[in-house]
Amino acid sequence: MTNEELIAALRDADAVKYGEFELSHGGTSDYYVDKYLFETDPDCLQLIAEAFAEEVGDTKLAGVALGGVPLVAVTSVETGTPYVIARKQQKDYGTANLVEGRLDEGEEVVVLEDIATTGQSAADAVEALRDAGATVNRVLVVVDREEGAAENLAAHDVELESLLTASELLDAE
Repeated sequence: MTNEELIAALRDADAVKYGEFELSHGGTSDYYVDKYLFETDPDCLQLIAEAFAEEVGDTKLAGVALGGVPLVAVTSVETGTPYVIARKQQKDYGTANLVEGRLDEGEEVVVLEDIATTGQSAADAVEALRDAGATVNRVLVVVDREEGAAENLAAHDVELESLLTASELLDAE
């Protein structure tokens, strides 16, 4: 898969929007990448799964709830590798786990996420996974908005990798 193919798929899914948007971290932006549009489009999911599969090898996968779950699920199917889900907060019922699924002490895990802006949700997931015994050194995202996520994750000793950057996506107009 080429970047051009993924960019075309995101655009075909109408996932790239222009206007004024409030972002989850409280800032605003003149563009928005709608993860729910690309994560519910089978063509986009297939391309993302194939691209992620090339990057993760046979490393255990982790998805950040909610946006990373469809991505980690399709990548798991593509690679045949099991995955876990990192919750944003504990439930107050059931097992009350922050990490759902099977995870062995010391197991290496790569975190899959949809879009990185500040990288805070990925950093929180990394910490939850580490607290559960995982070794986490990498976060792989579909789109890096290039707004500090790489630096924030580096402060947690984690490397951010992306299939696309916002510059690549927006310059493809």
